[in-house]
Amino acid sequence: MRDSMRGEASGEVASRPSRRQALGTMAASAAAAAALPLLGAATAAEAAPRAAGAARRRAAELFYTGTWKGTQIYGGWFDPVRGTMTRIGPLAEVTANWAAAHPSRPVLYVAGGEDGGVVHVFRVDRATGGLAPAGEVHTDGGGTAGGGLSYIGVDRRSDTLLVANFEAGLAASLPIARDGGLGSPVSVVHDTGSGPNPRQAAPHPHEVVVDPSGTYALVADFGADRVFAYRYDRSTGAMSYDAKTGPRSFATAPGSGPRRLVFHPNRRDCYLLNELTADLQALHWNPRRGRFTNRQILPLDSPGFEGAKSGAELAISRDGRFVYASSRGENTLVAFSVDRRTGLLRLVQRVPCGGVKPWSFTLHESGRWMFVANQVSGTVNLFAVDRRSGRLTDTGRSLSIPSPDGITFC
Repeated sequence: MRDSMRGEASGEVASRPSRRQALGTMAASAAAAAALPLLGAATAAEAAPRAAGAARRRAAELFYTGTWKGTQIYGGWFDPVRGTMTRIGPLAEVTANWAAAHPSRPVLYVAGGEDGGVVHVFRVDRATGGLAPAGEVHTDGGGTAGGGLSYIGVDRRSDTLLVANFEAGLAASLPIARDGGLGSPVSVVHDTGSGPNPRQAAPHPHEVVVDPSGTYALVADFGADRVFAYRYDRSTGAMSYDAKTGPRSFATAPGSGPRRLVFHPNRRDCYLLNELTADLQALHWNPRRGRFTNRQILPLDSPGFEGAKSGAELAISRDGRFVYASSRGENTLVAFSVDRRTGLLRLVQRVPCGGVKPWSFTLHESGRWMFVANQVSGTVNLFAVDRRSGRLTDTGRSLSIPSPDGITFC
């Protein structure tokens, strides 16, 4: 996205300058050069650090952070070489339960917390980080008493935004236009079921993920204790199921509350995070039958932990060697290694998250950094990632942001 935005943000023109323009530019440059000694300009030795500083600013990466139950989005710059973060400040007035970036255009999608399951679209000013409203789309008819959306994500191959509407108990798919704008939903599917926990009185989709084969849209439903497998048509971006039999589904333990799902690069191993039981399941995926098989369940919390359990976030390293999860109960980040032959997990490390309630985290594309949104303590904390061992180290660096709930690079 950053590469494609450079020309659009700067407004570069492809035409060549006229001879008069060229001569004028040369004259201006010569005059400026002649004036330098009179103005006490920097020497070459002094100018070099300034040029290096300018290069670092150009190399900085832009990210956004939503605020849980708040009404603002904050921006920031990250220097991946130095490992430093700089806060830009609040940039937009909007409820933000989750966010996703367009993969190639300067566009940010924000999942709203208001009634109606609203997705907000913002144009990104790459030079300043500024956000300009560019429309919104509703994913349900309203009347769901708030709560809003829990997740949005882009399926790049079909140019579709996938939406988990937690409060309304549905998942939707929205077409993405060539300019990054959104159309009305092309499909809406309603989950069914409930669980024994008081928070599971109805279905509550928490995430939507397209399987590696591109033939199924998988919905991790917190309220129904199931992962639903809907047929997915990448030519249209539509989800569907047989009206007689309903969607296929994988049942988790009663009261587990499925929350997050990630696939291994080998396309057959999958990992499921359950929120209410704070455990991680290693699953085998059969795309021909659209079915999961459970192979392993591991706890996130330490054996002596006696507090309320709350699994929160899940991610896998790009090389598939490590899986990471966060526990809002014990306030920890947990690293697991993946057995190359079996796909099963082994605990590597359990480390304090640097704050309170690690609502989510984001792995940097380089694999060297992890950004942790500690919602209750109001900080975004930076961890270094050892790509060989998978272990995490708190850098001690953080940004103060009220109730951060997610970090999205753009």
